[in-house]
Amino acid sequence: MIPMTYESTAMDTGRAWVDVDLGAVVRNGEALMRHAGVPIVPMVKADAYGVGAAPCARALERLDPVGFGVATVREVEELRAAGISRRIFVFSPLLPLDFPAARAAGAIPTLGDPAAIAAWVNSGGGAWHLAIDSGMQRAGIRWDQIGLVADLVRAHPPEGAFTHFHSAERNDGSWEQQESRFHEALAALPAMPAMLHAQNSAGLVRRGRSPWSFARPGVFLYGVGSGDGAQLLPEPVVHVRARILELHDLQDGDTVSYTASWRAVGRRRVATLGLGYADGYRRSLGNKGPVLINGRRCCVAGVVTMDMTMADVTDIPCGPGDVATLIGRDGGELITVEQVAEVADFMSPYEVLTGLRQRLPRRYHERVS
Repeated sequence: MIPMTYESTAMDTGRAWVDVDLGAVVRNGEALMRHAGVPIVPMVKADAYGVGAAPCARALERLDPVGFGVATVREVEELRAAGISRRIFVFSPLLPLDFPAARAAGAIPTLGDPAAIAAWVNSGGGAWHLAIDSGMQRAGIRWDQIGLVADLVRAHPPEGAFTHFHSAERNDGSWEQQESRFHEALAALPAMPAMLHAQNSAGLVRRGRSPWSFARPGVFLYGVGSGDGAQLLPEPVVHVRARILELHDLQDGDTVSYTASWRAVGRRRVATLGLGYADGYRRSLGNKGPVLINGRRCCVAGVVTMDMTMADVTDIPCGPGDVATLIGRDGGELITVEQVAEVADFMSPYEVLTGLRQRLPRRYHERVS
């Protein structure tokens, strides 16, 4: 694989932007399918975790997915407007007031509340999947209360049934317990649905062949791994860039940014970068966030401000207009989403990705293998 490097072009997007490698998204999906031996339903909710739902869904079409997963009817409508015609599952509970729009958009709801199931089938019906809560206590019918929906399921069989793991990235036995509860719930159903699914990204990369009809990968597709015990690592997808706007030569004792929390020891040089927390680069990365400039590593200097972030570039030859990378690859160096999340007071990598604001334009391309 040719490493990604940044070169200035006429297509540059100004002060700061996000480079998205759609080729890596597809290769991450291919790797999961080979590993699990089943097709996938890529999760593209929350604008594909901040990466871009429509471009990612279009790219993932080449994998012939069973469908796509979202969280709201609005997200279904946006994918339909982008030309996506496959099944789209809504993996959050819908209220009856949402049903007309869901049907109009061709959405497949996931339902677990008996009243909601009855309202769906009595208002026109259509394909739906039974949500089974095996321990997350977030959505779905409890695994040990299947009797509450047995008559509805018998009269109006769901196309599929599923559960969701709450801690598949941990080696604590909870995943195995939840899977056992899911089996218990399935055995209590009047008939077995045709489609059964349970695995998210972490659940996929921590076991071999999948026993289910398909898998529901999310964050792995977008370049985030699942820690110790994972059998696969994703390719990086998201590369957050910002230009150097100014350079400042500091004397011993000079301070940088609000609260003057960074103080120069000896003569230093600081670069002002064109992004801040209004772009989704977290304030908690002040004085510790890693930065790559011209293939070399440096560190954020001072508090991250709303529109600008400073970095200590004393040992890095650079000038205004040069590009800094705050997440992603520059030459042989890489800053992963997980590394940024850990430095930012142990945030979730999901928060880092979904927190990237729309003020940062997305630039889509594919690396050459």
